[in-house]
Amino acid sequence: MNALTQELVELLTLEKLEEHIFRGQSRNLVGKRVFGGQVLGQALRAASYTADRPANSLHAYFLYGGDVNAPIIYEVDRIRDGRSFLSRQVRAIQHGRTIFIAMVSFAKPEEGLEYQITEPEYPNPESLKSEQELKESLISFIPENVRASFMRPRWVEIRPVNPSNPFQPQPEAPFNAHYIRTYETIPADVSEISLHQSIAAFYSDFNLMTTALRPHGLNYLTPSLQIASIDHSIYFHKPFRADEWMLYDMEATVSTNSRGLNFGRMWQNGQLVCSTTQEGLMRLHEIET
Repeated sequence: MNALTQELVELLTLEKLEEHIFRGQSRNLVGKRVFGGQVLGQALRAASYTADRPANSLHAYFLYGGDVNAPIIYEVDRIRDGRSFLSRQVRAIQHGRTIFIAMVSFAKPEEGLEYQITEPEYPNPESLKSEQELKESLISFIPENVRASFMRPRWVEIRPVNPSNPFQPQPEAPFNAHYIRTYETIPADVSEISLHQSIAAFYSDFNLMTTALRPHGLNYLTPSLQIASIDHSIYFHKPFRADEWMLYDMEATVSTNSRGLNFGRMWQNGQLVCSTTQEGLMRLHEIET
């Protein structure tokens, strides 16, 4: 496997400590705090280890920022085992306190009513520049002290549909979209449904929260801005592969009370396979002069 794909698979493969207790390693992906997508993916994988069917939804709250220098313990509580649905509660624990909590539902596939909205029309991914290529074109804008971290490639391949220069932000419509996949095919010996769902949970956190910043001409680099994920929900509608292109289409509906509400939809081969919702903190501070 590509080294980045291998590292992602390893990140989302947890160590079993005891029955229903698992340990995940932390990585510095976005700075001093653990990337929210890491905790989402690991918590979902922990819950999946106790289930015999795919997840159909996850609802989570981020309570404290995670420490990138310490592992995270995931405790899974088997709330209910039904014939159609299973319910699990997951607590992520670090340094003796709960930093994240989630409810995860698992459901057997069923035949039933079928309907979906129409997939938006965007250029195909092969016609778009990769995020890494776009970063290279911005090299003259990047301050020396953040250049190394900014240029570091992500663990998944991203091709933005509507890229902008984060060092010269301008007010934009509250919409965002990109194509996303792992760099290489997931090997058959580890290609479980739970891994593909956990990878989707991992990358569902990329750029979703910042969609609500676009109308304000702000982004994650704005020095006076404090941003953090508050909660996150994912609905899994249909089977998919995380190593094939998925279109992640995002929109924000409201920003108020220093919070922004964002929605996302993931499409693959014309099928709506996942939907996401996230509220994020967007707090502006005065800069001391």
